[in-house]
Amino acid sequence: MSNSNKRKKKKWLRPHHVWIRNIAMPIMYVISRFLYGIKYERFSDWKKRPHLILYNHQTAFDQFFVGMVYPGAVYYVASEDLFSNGLVSKIIKFAVNPIPIKKSTSDMRAVLNCMQVAKEGGTIAIAPEGNRTFSGETGYIKPSIVSLVRALKMPVALLRLEGGYGVHPRWSDVKRRGEMRAYISKVIEKETYNSLSDGDLLAIIEAELYVDDTASRNEFQHNRKAEYLERAIYYCPVCGISEFESNKDTLKCKKCGLSVTYRPDLTLISDNQAFTYSTTKDWYRAQSDYINSIDPQKFGDSTVCADDVVLYEVIPYKRKIRLGRCRISLTGSKISFSGEYKLDLCFDEVTAAAVLGRNKLNVYVRDKIYQVKSHKRFNAVKYMNMYYRCTNVKKGDLYGEFLGI
Repeated sequence: MSNSNKRKKKKWLRPHHVWIRNIAMPIMYVISRFLYGIKYERFSDWKKRPHLILYNHQTAFDQFFVGMVYPGAVYYVASEDLFSNGLVSKIIKFAVNPIPIKKSTSDMRAVLNCMQVAKEGGTIAIAPEGNRTFSGETGYIKPSIVSLVRALKMPVALLRLEGGYGVHPRWSDVKRRGEMRAYISKVIEKETYNSLSDGDLLAIIEAELYVDDTASRNEFQHNRKAEYLERAIYYCPVCGISEFESNKDTLKCKKCGLSVTYRPDLTLISDNQAFTYSTTKDWYRAQSDYINSIDPQKFGDSTVCADDVVLYEVIPYKRKIRLGRCRISLTGSKISFSGEYKLDLCFDEVTAAAVLGRNKLNVYVRDKIYQVKSHKRFNAVKYMNMYYRCTNVKKGDLYGEFLGI
């Protein structure tokens, strides 16, 4: 018998994951209650069998909220960026062994790892949006989540997070005084979803996970409510693609001076008649509509926007290599870098683009991953949106719903 046949596949589930979880969660509960005002409803059926937990994604702390609702050990599907940070990544892997996935790509390795966890009797949690909301409402859910549900053959627990956008918007550095809620809204048994069409199952998942915090009119207090909203917003109803600068509760267009105030109940107000949006959800939707109205070819090789950045190459699950300080520029057909490192990433060669965290940009080119970091006001969303607009047009999808988020 060969050595390869003698080797047993390394188990994903380890007893110490349960011990670490049981020690850490009481501490995280106190921190979460203090920072986020979270109220949760414990899932009473968690002991009976493992589940596939699907949840809407609002904050960087969501995995801890899921852990409060589901008292057992949970194996989270997490961005590969989490696994490329040296010692910190090794500690996280030892403690909870998340399931890595490449954002905005079809990652078969992640699917196989999920199947292994399910086979070993583990509960899996995944945010099918693949990204935290920038706008306040649950984002686009790829239909491929249905295939994963069917492949894993587990009961599906749909977990809703409410208020997270109000307490800590993705684009903000500060948390506001307010309340969150976390609970299981529905469980779909295998027998039930096997009787449904793919479209009907997807519709149930979308409906149960849809949350619009901007419609709640709950108040979230802070004296810097609008700070860094420019990380999410780049569309001005007067100027088109523009740059903004925030200060306390106000966001202002640097081109035309349009001024918008962000209020405690998450509504927006402006004295400019061109501004007709009452919430960030409305503005973000208008931004997507604007990008979907653009013919990328009209830009040719002219620069749509540019920023000073630092460019890295990501070696997945290992480290990041700093390539240098660069000037990134966006056209209708490519993203280019000049300066200490020169690189042209033509959209025909790019396989995916994703925004990580508040405003890091990942660009996937065949077997390489490039990561862009910049100043605090950097807007990575526009680069991602333009890439997906171009690819959608080439596919004949002239009003593509998916623009990266």
